[in-house]
Amino acid sequence: MAFRCQRDSYAREFTTTVVSCRPAELQIEGSNGKKDVLSGFHVVLEDTLLFPEGGGQPDDHGTINDISVLRVTRRGAQADHFTQTPLAPGTKVQVRVDWERRFDHMQQHSGQHLITAVADQLFGWKTTSWELGRVRSVVELDSPSVTAEQVAAIEQSVNEKIRARLPVNVRELSLDDPEVEQVRGRGLPDDHAGPVRVVTIESVDANMCCGTHVSNLSDLQVIKILGIEKGKKNKTNLAFLAGNRVLKWLERSHGSEKALTTLLKCGAEDHVEAVKKLQNSTKLLQKNNLNLLRDLAVHVAHSLRNGPDWGGVVTLHRKEGDSEFMNIIANEIGSEEILLFLTVGDEKGAGLFLLAGPAEAVETLGPRVAEVLEGKGAGKKGRFQGKATRMSRRAEVQALLQDYLSTQSAEE
Repeated sequence: MAFRCQRDSYAREFTTTVVSCRPAELQIEGSNGKKDVLSGFHVVLEDTLLFPEGGGQPDDHGTINDISVLRVTRRGAQADHFTQTPLAPGTKVQVRVDWERRFDHMQQHSGQHLITAVADQLFGWKTTSWELGRVRSVVELDSPSVTAEQVAAIEQSVNEKIRARLPVNVRELSLDDPEVEQVRGRGLPDDHAGPVRVVTIESVDANMCCGTHVSNLSDLQVIKILGIEKGKKNKTNLAFLAGNRVLKWLERSHGSEKALTTLLKCGAEDHVEAVKKLQNSTKLLQKNNLNLLRDLAVHVAHSLRNGPDWGGVVTLHRKEGDSEFMNIIANEIGSEEILLFLTVGDEKGAGLFLLAGPAEAVETLGPRVAEVLEGKGAGKKGRFQGKATRMSRRAEVQALLQDYLSTQSAEE
């Protein structure tokens, strides 16, 4: 049986009856990246306007009597609607679909059918899978390589067919209908029952499909192929946008173009060259800065070695610097007679640290230093370095190092 959403993809609301309601759980993505489990109910309706995920197409969003439906999944000939509020069997209910999401899915799915058919017609490439993503959709083509010229040919052909306003029809055929054998498709689900649903783009394609589609290619507005990427073995992924997604993409691109024009103080046609010049200038500045930082590190090392505080525990903190800066200082000092504690970064926030000195002492003290600074690190051969989140605790580290040296002296 086909659901109401499949029989009329343009319907936005209708009335039906609750058949059953049973307790259920739903796994969702939590804020910390882990899965959260929601308790709720699986509601089954006599018919549904909300498409259950399948055929590469995500499920619809919507409401039942203004109660949010968080997930719709197919179970045989039925659709389970997950809600957090129960609905009594026999209740007449009003079902509404999130139309913006529905129409977007219709455009992307029909766009995929069109791209798949044209890629096959022009170059004999079969589609082995596809994904309707949140931002873009991807068609996996059974070809190890696709050229830019071939991409352009596909894009030109699909948009010509959109401008030709070709109708898209949906029919239901019985499983034993001879025409089923002539229809493109990747097979039916194991639990499929009832007639076979066939989506036909007039004079272009006929394909077994359970998804929601536009009734005319003109509703796709336009298709933009974003490019190709290497897929699985001997496959190529083709990324595309259809319909309103193209308009949103253009709006974002135009906004970025205006911002760049203001920042770079040149027209859009000169943006690339302006950025290249900035990159070259930045590379030169970074090179000069690195040379100065190295010279400074050598100077600092000599100042520390010749300074009045030389011996025991020697510490230094600089806001500017990196791991190389600290290692150059440690290399220049090159003494195992002291404990050298160097830090760079925000005095009270995050930064980098390095502990150098006698190998045995550093091996013992390194992890403890990282713990005090609430960071982590690693080391070998008389050096331990890493990242820290609490540079404000540097004085505690210095006290720890002094206590260690005092204990060692007392034992000797």
